[in-house]
Amino acid sequence: MRKCFNYSLFLLMSLWIFIGCQHKPPTPVPQQPAQGSNDTTGGNNNGGNTVDTGICFTRDILPIFISNCAKSGCHDAVTKSDGYQFTDYNSIVSKDFVPGNADATELYEKITEDKPDKIMPPPPANALTAEQRDLIRRWINEGAKNTTNCSTPCDTNKFAFAADVQPIMDKYCKGCHSGTSAPLGIVLDSYSGVVAAANSGRLIGVIKHEAGFAPMPQGGNKLSDCEVIKIEKWIGSGKQNN
Repeated sequence: MRKCFNYSLFLLMSLWIFIGCQHKPPTPVPQQPAQGSNDTTGGNNNGGNTVDTGICFTRDILPIFISNCAKSGCHDAVTKSDGYQFTDYNSIVSKDFVPGNADATELYEKITEDKPDKIMPPPPANALTAEQRDLIRRWINEGAKNTTNCSTPCDTNKFAFAADVQPIMDKYCKGCHSGTSAPLGIVLDSYSGVVAAANSGRLIGVIKHEAGFAPMPQGGNKLSDCEVIKIEKWIGSGKQNN
């Protein structure tokens, strides 16, 4: 009897030692995105992207809102249509705005609407371009940072119309001054329109905020000294279509 008991005890101890020596499989480690990834659709900010792709608020984002949205009767500091104001960083992110998630942000939903009665800017104003919508989406998904003083170097010796002057018009002026709804009929989305504004003296007057002229961009900051000089040099050199 004692012999059977000892043998049973030996088996139980051997089984316990065997079980105790088994190694649990390692817990899987979540995969992290590769450093330097430029993927703008991934990330875990509610579907956004945490990778900084170099978008600058004051250089790339604010001019879009100033030119296309912060207009009298729409979303300037006076009208504030539907309670939305798009004149500076704080006003843009103050209502129905979700940093890190463009799809949950009201303004992004409005600029990507496919219904004419809901899209912003509303007709007859031109809708934002695909590039502008993409910039805003990426900026929001990256956390909607208030990045400033990040302008690229500006060379005043370069003032060709196509490469230097028209891009300034497109960035700061085209949102208002294009199509049949352009204020005072001043159209700045083409060479002929910019030449007409320059010939009248109005173009330089408004961008330099001279007395007697409505400062432009309306509701936005004055153009940089370099941008103003480029336009002045282009005009002074004969307003060439180059």
